[in-house]
Amino acid sequence: MSSHSPLSTPARRKPEVMSPVGGWPQLHAAVEAGADAVFFGVESFHARAKVGFANEELPEIMRFLHGRGVKGYVTFNVLVFDRELRSAEAQLLHLSRSGVDAIIVQDLGIARLAAEVVPDLPIHGSTQMSITSAEGAELARRFGASRVVLGRELSLGDIGRIRAGTDIELETFVHGALCVSYSGQCFSSEAWGGRSANRGQCAQACRLPYELFVDGERRDLADARYLLSPGDLYALHQVPQLVELGVHCLKIEGRYKDAEFVALTTAAYRKAVDEAWAGLPLSVTPQEERDLEQVYSRGLGPHFMAGTNHQAVVRGRAPRHRGVRVGTVVSLTPRGVVVELSEDLKAGDGLVFDAANWRAPEGREEGGFLYGGWQHGHQLETLGAGQEIELRFARGAVNPDRVRPGDWVWRTHDPALDTRVRPLISSADPLYTRPVDMHFVGRVGEVPRLTLTDDAGRQVTVTGETSIGAARNRALDGQMLREQLGKLGGTPYHLGELETELSGAGFLPVSALNALRREATTLLTEQRAQVAPRRARPLLDLHSGGSGVAAPAAAPPRLHLLVRTPQQLEAAIAERPESITLDYLELYGLKPSVAQVQEAGIAVRVASPRILKPTEQNIQKFLLSLNAELLVRSGGLLEGLQHAEQRPQLIGDFSLNAANVLTARALLALGLRRITPTHDLNAQQILDLAALVGPDQLEVILYGHLPVFHTEHCVFCRFLSSGTDYTNCGHPCESHQVSLRDDRGRLHPVMADVGCRNTVFEGRSQTGAAHLGAWLAAGLRDFRLEFVHESADEVRAVVAAHRAFFAGQIGGAELESRLSGLGTGSTEGSLFVPGGFGAGLPAPDAFADLLALPVL
Repeated sequence: MSSHSPLSTPARRKPEVMSPVGGWPQLHAAVEAGADAVFFGVESFHARAKVGFANEELPEIMRFLHGRGVKGYVTFNVLVFDRELRSAEAQLLHLSRSGVDAIIVQDLGIARLAAEVVPDLPIHGSTQMSITSAEGAELARRFGASRVVLGRELSLGDIGRIRAGTDIELETFVHGALCVSYSGQCFSSEAWGGRSANRGQCAQACRLPYELFVDGERRDLADARYLLSPGDLYALHQVPQLVELGVHCLKIEGRYKDAEFVALTTAAYRKAVDEAWAGLPLSVTPQEERDLEQVYSRGLGPHFMAGTNHQAVVRGRAPRHRGVRVGTVVSLTPRGVVVELSEDLKAGDGLVFDAANWRAPEGREEGGFLYGGWQHGHQLETLGAGQEIELRFARGAVNPDRVRPGDWVWRTHDPALDTRVRPLISSADPLYTRPVDMHFVGRVGEVPRLTLTDDAGRQVTVTGETSIGAARNRALDGQMLREQLGKLGGTPYHLGELETELSGAGFLPVSALNALRREATTLLTEQRAQVAPRRARPLLDLHSGGSGVAAPAAAPPRLHLLVRTPQQLEAAIAERPESITLDYLELYGLKPSVAQVQEAGIAVRVASPRILKPTEQNIQKFLLSLNAELLVRSGGLLEGLQHAEQRPQLIGDFSLNAANVLTARALLALGLRRITPTHDLNAQQILDLAALVGPDQLEVILYGHLPVFHTEHCVFCRFLSSGTDYTNCGHPCESHQVSLRDDRGRLHPVMADVGCRNTVFEGRSQTGAAHLGAWLAAGLRDFRLEFVHESADEVRAVVAAHRAFFAGQIGGAELESRLSGLGTGSTEGSLFVPGGFGAGLPAPDAFADLLALPVL
């Protein structure tokens, strides 16, 4: 456990229910269904680029939310480039002025900037920080975070261990889509689409079909063609354990979803949290669970939260919304399709025929709205489960040539569900109300006084216009006051506790009581909507300086090789590079290879895993025992190493996501000798970063294969065994080579690490050959060549080509040509600089005063 701050035991607190919001309809649905908080993007710098609000809408949004007692968290969960830092600061200032309750941040440098510029605006570490341990949480705290969103790959046991290891607030996803890759560690969009998931532009390559090749042979996957497309998370039944563990916030994913999805999921988790907090069993009904499946589902399950089962996470049959499975095709008739029903149906249901067991996934699926059901030539009044019924559709809606016996049938739309959810999304008056306590003081001869206190402790007091008179008939009493003051319809409140102080037998007209109540509730709502003053300390415009980082003295280029097989290692040693990094599946078998490199007189490094869970913290101790330099890929490991007594030289890898000078400088200050820029930077942005941080502080990947997916889900276990995890899968990763073939015919190798996590690599190598001359001119000297499936001969050829360039024997074009002739070819990939890059953006500068600030 990190010792960054003393661990205390926080008071147990009822968890927030947080809902996703992509627009105004979803915002209203979340509030009326009982969300404690919502999260949404505003204009820029958020990871759902297609949805969100405009800057000018934000003050109104926050007034509405706060008036309803709901918190508004704004996602700032992308990596920010150097040329955007000024606009990022301006956006932070706007968010703080508008009363946002917290920002959800991915970029460590932006977290640090926010902590300085808007110190009263709370910071939450995004799931894109890939936080899977207490150490990772403490690293986020070091940069100003008061809460962290945990990785969706954690089990309840993992969450409990993290809770025991840190007192920072924890937030965890409980419902919605799962990314197959660890959030913040997916570069498939960058590799194949020229767009970045870390910039809100995910291309959803995980939802595409792939073919599996095992040892060079195509493996028939039957109906599982979408072998990287997980089902959706559904952790409603885990809510009591999460409440008991002390998780602070339960989060629903789905900013692209509609208001119906937001309303139903919010209401379900609202009820579950209330029941768990009260110590009551969950009361969710089968119909409510079907509704959650119906409104949007790729197949619901607790998945990693309930423990690892690689057979369950990815079914692989379809990548999109399925809804509820309602039957199986038995036969076809001239007018319809005979289906054995497993659920009741009715006219108007939207159905789709799932032919994944025999038809390729390309092309549209057959289906339509159900016209009715027939048996023995007669139309049926009810279409009940357990019967074989001929289903008929509008003429031409279903092509019978594309439907066969055995096809699955799904209900993708249920009009009855629309009716059930409509009150939550179309009510004119508040549906979900929050308690307000009242204190009424009534003394004969004095004006009445009413004090309202909401559940956050805010308080208002109003006094009546006329004094209380003596009662002739019924005097004021507690029952009468509760009846009249409790009439809170049309307001966002319901009456909680009522305390009365009555003196004498007093009388007050009902109209006066009503006026008192209305004035008090109006004032309370206005007070809740007010924005408290916050400090603002803009730094970049005031304290920016020129790009004044001095270039280091001229030195020859240094090549660092990363190898993954013993054959590559033999070739690498013969080439005698500046260093050799070992990135092996079997971490614990590294010692002989480390000794082999050291005996050759070459500096040796060991690559750490990108992810470390609470049960894997012994890996840090093992890595330190190797007496080798470390290539640090995990933020949690970097935090843990802050307290190591004898720390070797550390190089930060791309997975730390250093995208700007603020992040790079802050990470370097934690003991890194050099840092590798994130793969989200193009070649020009690497030059920008080198100019700001100093070229001697960077180690650039000059040749390698982009790690397009990094997954907890194990393809080896799922498709090469019947096991559920490493304890019973037979470890096929140790004896087989696996690749995935995409729809363009390209093969992409898959490799496992010590934690059984898989990395899918781009099959083609990525090269910076076209930019190498400019990089050298800018003072960059440390370049890494990374190998995945290359043979020993290919390792030697790649090294020789680069050395020929450095010696001036060949130019950049010839270097590119030589590399493209190796293996499956090469690509410029994420290093490509688009035409007109940087137009309209300020040139980056050093922000010298800000960079001199200590790491938080």
